[in-house]
Amino acid sequence: MSSLFALLAELHRKGHARDDLALHHDGRALVGNQKFRPAAVLAAVTERDRPGVLLIHRPSNMRAHPGQVAFPGGKIDPGESPVEAALREAHEELGIHPDDVRLIGESDIYFTGSGFEITPVIGIIPPDLELDPNPGEVAQWFEAPLDFVLDPANQREVPYEYEGQPTTYWDIQWEQHRIWGVTAGLIVNLSRRLGWRA
Repeated sequence: MSSLFALLAELHRKGHARDDLALHHDGRALVGNQKFRPAAVLAAVTERDRPGVLLIHRPSNMRAHPGQVAFPGGKIDPGESPVEAALREAHEELGIHPDDVRLIGESDIYFTGSGFEITPVIGIIPPDLELDPNPGEVAQWFEAPLDFVLDPANQREVPYEYEGQPTTYWDIQWEQHRIWGVTAGLIVNLSRRLGWRA
């Protein structure tokens, strides 16, 4: 067992034993009585001296969230678990074989204004895994340092108004990549749940 796997597994165990965390949800999801469709994403952490997390840019011609930064993931098919869906989507989008992912576990469901309840699945992948991005779903992929995106100092809360109600979204800028909205909200929740420290 690697030291990174042991560290993340212990942080995950301790974090999910807590019930005193203020977690974030898309403010638009809290308006009205909408039904949510289940989805899952893979937070794939690279096993290196300075671990990173894999993120993608959606193609600009996609119907949902065009051009935005996201974790690999998507809808949960009937009969699938969140883990199965996250691994399937990561394989379809980036060519990550499920056997190459050492699973840490699921984390907190995130409710979105577009009507999804997203389960993040944390896993560790080899540092130099050869990726094969699907151009229909991935315009670009990149690896952001885990300690950077999980550091609250790099997470900016932005106020805005939705249907007359004040709410906020999160924004993380790493190099030329703007991580915001749902993806940044998922990262903020992971940061709080794991209690990550460099």
